[in-house]
This record gives sequence, structure tokens and C-alpha cells, in this order.
Amino acid sequence: MRIAPLFSLLPARADAPSLLFFFETDCPTCRLIAPYLNRLHEAGNVIGISQDSEGATAEFARQTGARFPVVVDRDWEISKAYDPQTVPALFLVSKDRVIEEAVVGFDKASLNHFAARFALAQEIAPEFDGNPASKPGCMSRHLEPIAGGPDAVLLETQPARASRIILDEAEDDYEYCMRAFGDALPVVPPTAARVERMLHGTVLSADALVAKIPPCYGAATVEKVAANAVMAGCEPRLLPVLISLVRAACDERFNLHGIQATTHFAAPLVILNGPLRKELGFTCAGNVFSNVARSNSTLGRAFQLMLTNIGGARPGEIDMSTQGNPGKFSWVIAENEEVSPWEPLHVERGLSAGGNGITLFGGDGVRGVSEHTARRGTVVLKAICATLATVWSWRVCLAPEALVVICPEHAATLRRDGFTKQQVREFLFANTGIPVRAYDDDDGGEGTQLRASYEEVVIGGERCYRKFRTPEAIQIVVAGGTAGKFSSVIGSWATGPRGSQMVTYPVE
Repeated sequence: MRIAPLFSLLPARADAPSLLFFFETDCPTCRLIAPYLNRLHEAGNVIGISQDSEGATAEFARQTGARFPVVVDRDWEISKAYDPQTVPALFLVSKDRVIEEAVVGFDKASLNHFAARFALAQEIAPEFDGNPASKPGCMSRHLEPIAGGPDAVLLETQPARASRIILDEAEDDYEYCMRAFGDALPVVPPTAARVERMLHGTVLSADALVAKIPPCYGAATVEKVAANAVMAGCEPRLLPVLISLVRAACDERFNLHGIQATTHFAAPLVILNGPLRKELGFTCAGNVFSNVARSNSTLGRAFQLMLTNIGGARPGEIDMSTQGNPGKFSWVIAENEEVSPWEPLHVERGLSAGGNGITLFGGDGVRGVSEHTARRGTVVLKAICATLATVWSWRVCLAPEALVVICPEHAATLRRDGFTKQQVREFLFANTGIPVRAYDDDDGGEGTQLRASYEEVVIGGERCYRKFRTPEAIQIVVAGGTAGKFSSVIGSWATGPRGSQMVTYPVE
């Protein structure tokens, strides 16, 4: 039996056990576990113990929505007393101040066990909520080699300002920046004056940490985000959108590391919703996938520059895509909410109707769907089904997901026939399949090895294997111009908890 040390320093309740949560503000696993602890705190007493500064802790609490009390562990006095080797670390302390259990890292089984201890009727960490079953954390601050007091914390939670480079007079600044920071296209030199003007677009401090960008987990401070925005040609008013985009991209569910290191075609597709589309000049109509608007093009390029300059995903080194994707220059669209008959994507995914949202999807490229003579919505949808069947590889079923971008004229046909968005999704799911006869040759082609696990259905009178595992594997937005009946399909990279999942964040 071990008595909990320094317990009097903590805001514990005398009538209930306490769950102590040791964390670092820049640890991805600590950010992953925080929302689950909110659920536990509703029934018990969760106390956060931050190993970082007051400012970094307040920002962590804001970004994760932490509703439990948090103590800042100055000089790591509490951490040294409990001595967790890694964080996140959870210590269950009884009413009698006895340490009953200790767990490190993110582990759903342990979280559900604590929920039972706190008398919650339901599990708080279901198996298929989009997060992994377990995930290791980071070394505890008090054990880090640089540990030596508050200054060491400052180095970690408030990374150094961006480097200042003085060029020789003979050096062309555009040529230098293209070699050092470019993407095979010229960039605007990020002079100190230009970066300072860009920083006027946000109230955040220049050295505030936005996220750590995989695969190398470089620290994306507000200043470094601003520098890449300058290089891409962004206006300062785009900086808050770019900051929200970086946070969304670094969400563990999106798996930016995997998307950037795969040999697949995948690239992050950015989808914007809300009033900011019009306020900031994003295009959602004609040529929505093209280079028609400065905001779409520069936001996407700034994001891609950061993936290389801060995240380290350089082509041929970590980025090993076999054929690549033009979206790796810039891939940003906005939903054409004004002509859509349905609720916007960000509302469907839980954000407020009057707010702004940014969504990321790991997509492989645009497949066109032309249907100009259909008079009924079902005929339009059948044309889309035929294209959906080709996602990933045509005989691979159940694993892929897809984004369907419906043009305004096709959306109008579907609205006239009374289709809701969910009915569109269910029709596409029910009518997209691969004929069983396509597997009869037993030729060993991709997807044929897994046919025993596929679901057989009848589509149009023919035996088929169902292409998608659920209707929710198909996401739908409305975008494009009002002239021309062209819609499109974008296939996914690997999906589920081990692949990439669509994420949606508010734009603050």
C-alpha cells in the first residue's frame, strides 16, 4: 500500500476517489485522452497535473475542452513524487489517499475500467469510436535529459522563434528561398517585415505552439505558420483559417503521418464551410478544384509548404508516393451552400449552422461523372455508383471510403425528386457493387483474395459484392458551377482507426 504523496496540494474531494492525470501540453497522446477524462469527471473527480507553464496549460485546456481542474506542477515537484515514467499517466487515489492503480499511455480498456469504478453505466471508450485501442505517450518532463527547471519547460512548450537568415548581397532572395523552402515553384521571400504584417491576422503570440507536424513532428509556432503563409502569398486575414487547418491536420484520427509517407496517391483535401467562404473570397462555384481564387490556392499551398518545411515530408525522402497527386501543390475547395438542398458538411458533422468549419479528407484524386440527359435523380445516382465502384481498386470491397462532390445541376435534380442527403447516401451504398462474375477467373488480382469476407447482394438483378461497408463510408458535398452536369468522386487512402479518418474543426 502506497499513500499518495503531496495530496494536500491537489483540489481533491473528500467524499470520492480521485483520478490524477499527469500530462504535457504538446504530447499528442495527452491530447487524445483528455476528452475521455471529461466523461470520467462528470461522475468522479479527475485532477489534471500539467508539467508545463501556465500559458501552455491554459491553451491546452482551451483546445481540448478540458472541464476538470488542473494544477500546474512548477519544478515538477508532484511529478517527482509520483514518478511516472511517461505521460499521460493516470493514478487512481482512494478516499483514504491510497494509490490503488496506475496506468500510463492511452488505453481504452483502462478508461472503461475507470468508468466502471466511477459507477458509469456505459463505456466511455467504445471500440469503434475512431481512435486506436491504445497509444503510447511521451517521456515525463521530470525525466527528460534537458530537465532542469522552468526554463527547460519553456524550451519545449514555447519553441524558439523562427530562424533569421542574412543573405549575401550577391544572393538572389527568390532563388535562395525557392531552393531552401520551395516546392519546385517560386515562393515569396518571408522577410521579417512581411512575417510581422502576416502576424497582424491573429491575436495569438508569435511563439505560441499550434501543433507538431508529422512525420518529423516539427514545432509549428504561429510565427512559422505565418512565414509559410507569406511564402504562399496568403493575405493576413487567412492566418486564423490556416492555424485551424494545422490543428485539424495534426489530429491523430486524420493520420497525417501515414498520408505523407504512403506510396499511394493520397493528399489532404481541405473543405471549407460557413460565412468565411464569402468573407475571405473562397470559391465554391465554377472551377472549384482549379486555380481560380487566391484564397483557395494560397491557403492550400501554405499548408503544403508547412508539411514539407516543418513536418519534413519531402518527396523522395519521406514522401514516397509512386505517382503523386497535383493536390500536393494546393487542394482546397469550399462547399456551395447557397445552392445545396441539404445541410452543409460541417453541420452534418456536429458544428453550428452559423459557424465556420474546416474538414480534411485523405483523397486520391478527382474522378469525373458526366450525366447530362438524366431526368430522374435515380439515373444521376446510378452514374455516380458506376464511378464509386472503381475507388481504390475495382475488386477491393468494404475497405475504401469516398467523397462525392455533387454539382448544383445534379443536386437540383435530386432535390426535385425529394432526395434527402441521407437518402442519397443510402442509395449510393445500396447500388454500388462489383459483379461476382468478375472474381470467377481466380486470377489473383487485387481484392480477389478477400472475397470470402465480402457481402453478397443483388444489384440490378445481378449478384454483386457490396463495395462499401456502411452508408457512412460515403460523404457528400455540393460544389461547382451552375452550368454543366458534371459531378465527381474522390476515393480514400486507407481507412478506419489504422488509416485516415475525416476530421472537422471549427475555425476560430
